[in-house]
Amino acid sequence: MDKYMPTIRKNLYCFILAPILMILEASGEFVLPYLNANIIDKGAATGDVAYILRNGAGMAVTALFMLLCGVGGAYFAIKGAAILAADVRIRTFRTIQKFSFAEIDNFSTGSLITRITNDITQIQNFAQSLLRGCCRSPVMLVGALCMSFVLNIKLALVICVVIPVLALLIFLLIRTASPRYTVMQEKLDGLNNQINETIINERVIKSFVREDYEKDRFVLVNEVLMEKSIRALKIMILLQPVSALAINVTTLAVVWIAGKEIMVGNMAVGTLTAFITYLTQILTALNFLANIFLQGTRAAASDRRITEVLRAKITLSDEHARCRDKEIREGDIRFENVSFQYDPARKEKVLKHISLHVKPGQLVSIVGSTGSGKTTLVSLIPRLYDVSEGTVFVDGTDVRDYSLHGLREAIAMVLQKNTLFSGTIEENLRWGNENASMEEIETACRIAHAEEFIRRFPQKYGTHLEQGGQNLSGGQRQRLCIARALVKNPRILILDDSTSAVDMATDAGIRRAFREELKGMTKIIIAQRISSVMDADQIIVMNDGEIEDVGTHSELIRRCRTYQEIYFSQKEDEEK
Repeated sequence: MDKYMPTIRKNLYCFILAPILMILEASGEFVLPYLNANIIDKGAATGDVAYILRNGAGMAVTALFMLLCGVGGAYFAIKGAAILAADVRIRTFRTIQKFSFAEIDNFSTGSLITRITNDITQIQNFAQSLLRGCCRSPVMLVGALCMSFVLNIKLALVICVVIPVLALLIFLLIRTASPRYTVMQEKLDGLNNQINETIINERVIKSFVREDYEKDRFVLVNEVLMEKSIRALKIMILLQPVSALAINVTTLAVVWIAGKEIMVGNMAVGTLTAFITYLTQILTALNFLANIFLQGTRAAASDRRITEVLRAKITLSDEHARCRDKEIREGDIRFENVSFQYDPARKEKVLKHISLHVKPGQLVSIVGSTGSGKTTLVSLIPRLYDVSEGTVFVDGTDVRDYSLHGLREAIAMVLQKNTLFSGTIEENLRWGNENASMEEIETACRIAHAEEFIRRFPQKYGTHLEQGGQNLSGGQRQRLCIARALVKNPRILILDDSTSAVDMATDAGIRRAFREELKGMTKIIIAQRISSVMDADQIIVMNDGEIEDVGTHSELIRRCRTYQEIYFSQKEDEEK
């Protein structure tokens, strides 16, 4: 509840006016049957037209009053619930943006999408129903019950017998439904994961002609969700027949008892009509309260899932940063006895006792087999992960002592997966620096060798990119991502195998531009091609999470066995 209180306090008028207006509307429900009974028993029975007109006018005014209160109450309930959901959605999204890679690994993409959409929608629906019915239904229940006793105590006692029985049945239904809703939301996570994976990898699926396989997978996941949804929602289906049965049985008992009273002249027909109306109101109020409780059960399951995100332990923060205002000016990088493991519970380390020094302005390349820890190593510099042991220094300061914004502002990293967003080329490039001039953008594109293909587009930098840059080739996407990083003008540039899709001539041109035009920038390049690293100031050879050797190309080709194997295997492939 604590996470909702700030929003409720800011929009308190919605959360006060909605229940008050709904109570006022419910109050009219007691007056109408009473006036109607008077018209039947007194006005129609005696032929008093003036009395009928007076009471009819009273009913019309009451109905209009109820209409205005009902519309107003519904409006403020909808508005309050929508504001509440929007605020929780924003806070949840902001929390996700604070996640490190470790927290993101703990929540699947589909699960986070479900939580920020469907789960919050369930909370919104419950809040809306609660504002409309939490006060209206109890007032209607108590008020109609009191009016029943005013009309006829004997008949009112019949209702008092039915209410506890119906309440017990509702309680049992809710108790059964609660765990089923949690399972249903988890299966919805699985469906969203499936959809997300399929849509993102649609090109791969088509290239391997696996459409039928993916259809079968989706059908299986969808059927599981359907089964769990039916299992959970059939509890709500039972509510209506149970309530209807209670209403019908109680009405039958009331008519049976009242019929005898009317026959002996102890009760007027109008009184019976009003009593049946009050009976319907009581059972309708119970039914509405039961629906609120059932919605609350589903909302409670969703609330727990949202709370998991909001209260997730953020492993990376700058809360204890001692050099929050310090700027990175040189780009000097030093690892001292660094070890890292993704899961602290597992003994296996991805990196083991890494020590190395990258001087300002150097071009350093990292090579090694797949899984040797290259990407993990460079991810520790901008604190995408935190070290398990040892220290990473930038400009002589522990990276954990910088503010995350200050540290990452000085570092540009182009990941293995080239991510572009829907929008124009210029808009994507300005992710590096939204205030960059066109001259700075064009310079970055020239260094990244992206300018040559951008110029060929009719709209040039205004060319629209599809989601993920799917209307570009792999090499073009890589060059745009490099250019976007250069627009940032960082002190440290990290490229994680970011030229693998470009031809060797373009690759050589990019490296030449780096050396000639980015002399003051520290550059770290992970590469698979030896030809891409031969001219580096130093080459780091990694093997099984450890640094096997460090040196220049000429030094490593003489003494490093792993480097030799990579070099000669690639040379043989080129000769073939």
